[in-house]
Amino acid sequence: MAEIHLQNLAHSYSPTPAGPEDYAIREMNHIWEQGGAYALLGPSGCGKSTLLNIISGLLSPSEGQVLFDSTVVNDLTPEKRNIAQVFQFPVVYDTMTVFDNLAFPLRNQGMAEAKVHSKVQEIAEVLDLQNLLGKKARNLSADEKQKVSMGRGLVRDDVSAILFDEPLTVIDPHLKWKLRRKLKQIHEQFNITMVYVTHDQLEASTFADKIAVMYGGQIVQFGTPRELFERPSHTFVGYFIGSPGMNLIEVQADAGGVRFGGTHLALSEVQQWQLAEKDYKKLQVGIRPEFIHVWDEPNTDALQADVIHVEDLGTYKILTLNLDGAPLKVRLAEDKPVPEGRASISFPAQWLMVYADDYLLEARP
Repeated sequence: MAEIHLQNLAHSYSPTPAGPEDYAIREMNHIWEQGGAYALLGPSGCGKSTLLNIISGLLSPSEGQVLFDSTVVNDLTPEKRNIAQVFQFPVVYDTMTVFDNLAFPLRNQGMAEAKVHSKVQEIAEVLDLQNLLGKKARNLSADEKQKVSMGRGLVRDDVSAILFDEPLTVIDPHLKWKLRRKLKQIHEQFNITMVYVTHDQLEASTFADKIAVMYGGQIVQFGTPRELFERPSHTFVGYFIGSPGMNLIEVQADAGGVRFGGTHLALSEVQQWQLAEKDYKKLQVGIRPEFIHVWDEPNTDALQADVIHVEDLGTYKILTLNLDGAPLKVRLAEDKPVPEGRASISFPAQWLMVYADDYLLEARP
């Protein structure tokens, strides 16, 4: 196991990058602590796989350093870094049995056969592969092959980290939840540093203790699933995390707060002071659909919004509202009355976020 430190790391596929837009990974400093379970979450093209391949040694960064336990490993191969990597599509030796696939990395190390047998049996039990050990890998289903691929990384005692690059893409949807839970149990059992790349927020939150959200080649927030949900530090995190995502409304600074159209929203003195200290290009307020308060009865002291659409999802409802020209999504509990025509709503101060040039005011870089 190792602590992985990315120091002033950046990467461009262009030999002569002219600006930030030419970088797949923009300059970052980041630490994956030893023994942690992490997810790298973001949409396609944001740089997740590039970053993972730099950590593993499959790709050399154009700038900066990768350190394992304070040792620079930029020039080391994946083998010398003791990295195990599980890819999107399973990599197995089709002509070998499942047992021999799992035993292969151990035999390469010269491990005694009795120890090899013991380790293979241990991992086979963890991954429910005991009944397949004598079977040729070419006869396995896609999800069985992926479990074998995972097992080859887990069977070794000396790995610095295991990196997963969207490993459940080919897995049957009914088995995904089971395998996510299995990986979490494996981490708890073996305490191995694991980094899991995915575009699926459910996969990330099920597996990881902490999630790094990537956008445009940068890690825009690193935190627990709860932190990402309750206090997104970037508008992309607010939009990407949650279903539906955070409501974001473009606003202008106003005396005592901000406004859009004819609607005024009061802000705290600290937020007002933060807005006044710099001339920002874009101001937005954000609030989660779950945190908008819908009054059971008409309330003249509340904000008044038009009800555009109601979507009944069984255990909750999604309201689409129009507030002074701004579209809003509201998540309404199953037992709450649905307003007709007009809705009286409030934005609780603790859940109303203010973003300046896409960053939460109190969390600006």
